[in-house]
Amino acid sequence: MADLLWEEVKDLFDTEMNGVLPDVCVPDTSTEDWQAVFDLVRSKGWRHEYSVDGIPLRLPAAELVLSLRDEASPRLKVWPHPEVLVIFRPYAEESVDFDVDLRELQGQERLDVLCAFLRAIGGRLGKPVVMTPEGGPEHPVLGFDVTTGRVVLMAELR
Repeated sequence: MADLLWEEVKDLFDTEMNGVLPDVCVPDTSTEDWQAVFDLVRSKGWRHEYSVDGIPLRLPAAELVLSLRDEASPRLKVWPHPEVLVIFRPYAEESVDFDVDLRELQGQERLDVLCAFLRAIGGRLGKPVVMTPEGGPEHPVLGFDVTTGRVVLMAELR
């Protein structure tokens, strides 16, 4: 059974109303949580590319990645599905931040990919994962709920 139904949430994925790149965040994290994310990416076999200032490199330990954030721009691109890109931006150890592209998340099949990805991240970390509109961190729209183990709607729909 799907966590969310496309017909019920498709307005949240309207790029003209909500921007293209919603912000996704796991709050209250640590270096160990970042490492768990890196380990999850590897263990799931998701295609990924790590780079620093645009230079492709082998994905190192989270501690090293986070140590670069003041002097460089590390980025981890992950494809949990061949046509769905997730970009992790390790700005701070206190928050696992990443973007998804709403243009790649149209329809039930792609919504299911997003939900499975959020469940995998939240389940591995045992923490909530929250998606907000681009530039709107005070208005969560959906996220992984640790208690239910599912992705749930957090916004009121029109």
